[in-house]
Amino acid sequence: MPYGFYISAEGANAQSSRLDVIANNLANVDTVGFKRELATFQARYAESINKGSVTPGSGELDDIGGGILFRQTKTEFSPGPVKHTQDPAHLAITGEGFFAVKKGNETFLTRAGNFEFNSRGELVTPQGYAVLDESGAPVVLNPDIKEWDISDAGALRQAGGSQNLAIVKPAANEDLVKHGENLFRSTTPPQPVQPADRRVASGFLEMSAVKPTIEMTSMIEASRFFEANVNMMKTQDQMLSSLVNRVLKA
Repeated sequence: MPYGFYISAEGANAQSSRLDVIANNLANVDTVGFKRELATFQARYAESINKGSVTPGSGELDDIGGGILFRQTKTEFSPGPVKHTQDPAHLAITGEGFFAVKKGNETFLTRAGNFEFNSRGELVTPQGYAVLDESGAPVVLNPDIKEWDISDAGALRQAGGSQNLAIVKPAANEDLVKHGENLFRSTTPPQPVQPADRRVASGFLEMSAVKPTIEMTSMIEASRFFEANVNMMKTQDQMLSSLVNRVLKA
């Protein structure tokens, strides 16, 4: 296959992957606490180098670049806008940190605070996962006592008692891996946010950090790059066909 096909095909494939990432961001523009994903790329070696027939840096004819390669997605942890919902069970962390929730036997982190109380008085996510306090136990109130509130420091207060919600953070955001359902798994043990830095707003939600205008602009850009690479492949195919026909006629 001509060398130009490799360059164009890899470029088209990379932009196709980028479009998938952008489409997922746009699909979650209204998802509470969602963090946008970014597609990352890296320079690609020529096919002859990838196959091992040429050594990088040798200066041979095939020791040239091979276009770009889709590498991975990276989560951008910029905070989203805060929306007033007037539901006291809805919580927004207005500083750093994440809520801790229990799914099965694992603890996950999330910025989505669209919680609710179930029939047992447990504070849970929309999927029914228990929200944890700083001791790792589910946050529970007495449903028979109507008076309760959640302080600015994230403490559930009722009948003179209180439970501090777990507000934790990883050593670095790079330690967080998306799990799905707006949850993150930390590859290192998360640490509690210091009391002076705990800031929680009851009756508010942190909304999606996706900005539709930016995503739509990126989608148009990626679509045009994809189309350009496909057109380059078509042009090279036409040139190759013309060359073959001329050789056969000679």
